[in-house]
Amino acid sequence: MYELKTLLPQFDIKLPTCMYPLKNVSLAADSLVSSSSSSSSASASTSSCKLEASRSSKTSRNAATCALDLDSLGRQIQQLLKDDTASVAARQEKVLRQLEELKEQLGQIRKGLGVCGKTFQHTTAFQNGGLKEVPLQDVVINGHPNFIPYALLALKNAWRDLYTIDVKTFTHSTMADIGPAAREFEANLAKVPVNPALPKINVTLIWKNCEHTEMISSPTMYVPIYGEVNIIRYLGRVGPAEYRYEGSPLCNEIDLVLDICYQLLRCSTHKTQVAMVRLLDKRLQQQQYFGGSQMSVADIGVYSSLIRMPAITDKDLTPALLAWRKRAKLVAQI
Repeated sequence: MYELKTLLPQFDIKLPTCMYPLKNVSLAADSLVSSSSSSSSASASTSSCKLEASRSSKTSRNAATCALDLDSLGRQIQQLLKDDTASVAARQEKVLRQLEELKEQLGQIRKGLGVCGKTFQHTTAFQNGGLKEVPLQDVVINGHPNFIPYALLALKNAWRDLYTIDVKTFTHSTMADIGPAAREFEANLAKVPVNPALPKINVTLIWKNCEHTEMISSPTMYVPIYGEVNIIRYLGRVGPAEYRYEGSPLCNEIDLVLDICYQLLRCSTHKTQVAMVRLLDKRLQQQQYFGGSQMSVADIGVYSSLIRMPAITDKDLTPALLAWRKRAKLVAQI
């Protein structure tokens, strides 16, 4: 065979420190690690092997000198397995110690929070028409600063005396700056007081470079709910009884208004946006609010959607929508 030239220049490679090295099991590598005193004899035996291989009439004794030494190979494998077993056992002990330390840290955190160490036990009693009540999980919402979920602030103000939405905001590493509008939104959220005497849901808002506003309601499974309108639907179902519209005669009407809001936020031209506004005007008609005579989650969805659409001005709104917006502003306070 002919020799190939080296195409890449020699350079130092920085190996990662988070991985443990694997031993070289090649016999050729073991022969290179041997002492320098036997190098001359090894080269002599190699040359003799080449010479004997070229001569077909050589005796079997000389051919046996180039054969593989099975006894030496067996000893090397046994030594290798012995060393690997000891290293694996040492790593296992280290991992077990780290797990014990982690368990102690979690126990201290649980003790500091005053959480009972026992697992939650569901009662056998059924309420709410046969539905079993379970503790409400904290909610995580990922949103982009360009698509601020104003519905959170509107619901927090509207439910001030009924229900508490405790919103904490964080910034993901994908966002270098959230902008002045998002910072003002955070400041307005902080102005609304939290009443510990009222039922509460914890919401974590993370400013993130994401395409859609999404909500994760379960910490064990990643099943996001996309869109601010659908987040309003979820919060309306777990919020105060006054805003739960499933048992209302206008439940289909409220869902239809929220669907129009969903389409309005995805309109790419001003013409289609105005067409969606006309549909909202038809749904409002002569009512005080979209849910009848009382404020509902439909009004929260429409109010938040109009804030997020700066291209829609007062000229695009009908007199009925302008009067409705004044009434809704007194409740949403945005």
